[in-house]
Amino acid sequence: MGTAQRRLAPEDDTVVSSTARPGPGARTRQQVPYRPLWVEEPAKRYRMPDPVRTSAVRAVIIIAVTLIQAMVAFLCTMAESWLAFPMVISSVASTVVATWSAVDVLVTRQVWSQRNGVVSEPSSTARALRRERRAARRQERAAEREQERIRRRGGNAGQLSHP
Repeated sequence: MGTAQRRLAPEDDTVVSSTARPGPGARTRQQVPYRPLWVEEPAKRYRMPDPVRTSAVRAVIIIAVTLIQAMVAFLCTMAESWLAFPMVISSVASTVVATWSAVDVLVTRQVWSQRNGVVSEPSSTARALRRERRAARRQERAAEREQERIRRRGGNAGQLSHP
């Protein structure tokens, strides 16, 4: 748990060891280590950037209001209240806004990661792989050109005999 320990008993109480026997009227308490309610652990993921967190909070609030509004519209419909029709219409509009706000979170997150995210630079292994692929393509093109040259000359002109 934590490294700091605190006594829960008042200072004037005595701590009794297991070998000592208290008298008939003596008050005794044992030392109890201090236990915090929770232990903070390092975060496994970094917290969201401020613009993304702001849009996520906004989206959650809008979606919560939309769900409450839809429930009120349903209850008004069941009760055959005059408020049912306006609530249903506003629930439909609010569903559109809630969908927009959810998409806004995704867009904001993508924009933030493109502007402030990790700079994408190819690693040395990626460069080496690309270099190898280019060399292989060059060899293929050279082999194709050679085959085309042989075909133009008359097919078997370069061969001495057939096996």
